[in-house]
Amino acid sequence: MHHPTTGVPARAATRSGGIGEDGAVRTVEEHQAAVSGLLSPLPVEEVPLAAAAGRVLARDLPARVSLPGFDNSAMDGYAARHAEVGTATAETPVQLPVAADLPAGRTDVPPLLPGTVHRIMTGAPVPDGADVIVPVERTDAGTDVVTITSAPSAGTHLRHAGEDIQAGDLAMPAGTALGAAQLGLAAAVGYDTVPVRRRPRVLVLSTGSELVEPGLPLQPGQIYESNSVLLAAAVTEAGGEARTLHFVPDDIEQFLTTVRAELPDADLLVTSGGVSAGAYEVVKDAFAGLGTVEFGKVAMQPGGPQGAGTVDGVPVITLPGNPVSSFVSFEVFVRPALRRALGHASPERLRTTARLTAPLRSPAGRRQFLRGRFDGEVVDQVGGPGSHLVAHLARANCLVVVPEDVTDLPEGAQVTVVLIEGALQ
Repeated sequence: MHHPTTGVPARAATRSGGIGEDGAVRTVEEHQAAVSGLLSPLPVEEVPLAAAAGRVLARDLPARVSLPGFDNSAMDGYAARHAEVGTATAETPVQLPVAADLPAGRTDVPPLLPGTVHRIMTGAPVPDGADVIVPVERTDAGTDVVTITSAPSAGTHLRHAGEDIQAGDLAMPAGTALGAAQLGLAAAVGYDTVPVRRRPRVLVLSTGSELVEPGLPLQPGQIYESNSVLLAAAVTEAGGEARTLHFVPDDIEQFLTTVRAELPDADLLVTSGGVSAGAYEVVKDAFAGLGTVEFGKVAMQPGGPQGAGTVDGVPVITLPGNPVSSFVSFEVFVRPALRRALGHASPERLRTTARLTAPLRSPAGRRQFLRGRFDGEVVDQVGGPGSHLVAHLARANCLVVVPEDVTDLPEGAQVTVVLIEGALQ
């Protein structure tokens, strides 16, 4: 078996199979498949173009009109017959009367009579009979009679009907992410609304009795709650609508009561914390008793403890509580699953290869996701592998992927990098 994220054979000692209490460890791909399988494609809705930025096209979009819709001018100048202006030079210019003005948007375009030209603006329809546009820079810009001092070859500066796209041709396939250029095309081929998949409604829950709302005073042993902010932003960036559920009690019964009251309005519940092997793991203790959520280990670092399943029929993905583990787990498992449910043709992050600027070590049998800074050619590791290093995470623009069977890499080694920012900063 080969891992699509690394292209190298998996370490044979990594056990595959279920995720549970029997000691079995899932591979990254196995848990990705389990998480993705929880989420069905979202319903389709029609939205106005003004509200469609960042959405995903749910159906193929054929062009309703050709682009251009008619032969038009690519320059400001004069529509002419090349046979009448092709010999013009500065020493022997050609003078012709200007029979008509053709601004962009004119619909009653008279044909070009022999021995005349039409003054024409960029985008205006080309009159019948014209086979060249003489740019205004090659003339004296006359309005009644124009003096032409040179002319381009026949066919120059003409945009022909349908040369961009023909009516009925596929303008954009289903799965296209709708950015500025794509929305511009949709409008240009005649659409005022587009079919998109509804945004997933994601309930984000961060647990831990040590957590305090940012801005309040901290007592000894307390920390500010940041995971719900981090995960809600990640959900939004992935195309979802996030709603946070704050400071749910660590009591199992109260926890279940509070969470279940919120689930009917959610397509997915994402939790962070409370899933490790120790005591006081409220998420694991509460959901494991329902028999519909499985907990266990995935052969990766950070982010080993994971859980996935359903509660009251709603998909649930439980992530570790350390911020870096939570972020990496979201990137590896939740983000691509959300984007598949949204219908993205390419749900995965962009990735490339880079050279290490320093050697690194990695534990055997676990795929390592290290924070890095990529400049287009080389990558610097940002901070250590610790799952609590939030400041280092904030300075990273990529994840460096080290395969399970690699323990040492020298300076200059080629590694896979996943671009978590989508662009260099």
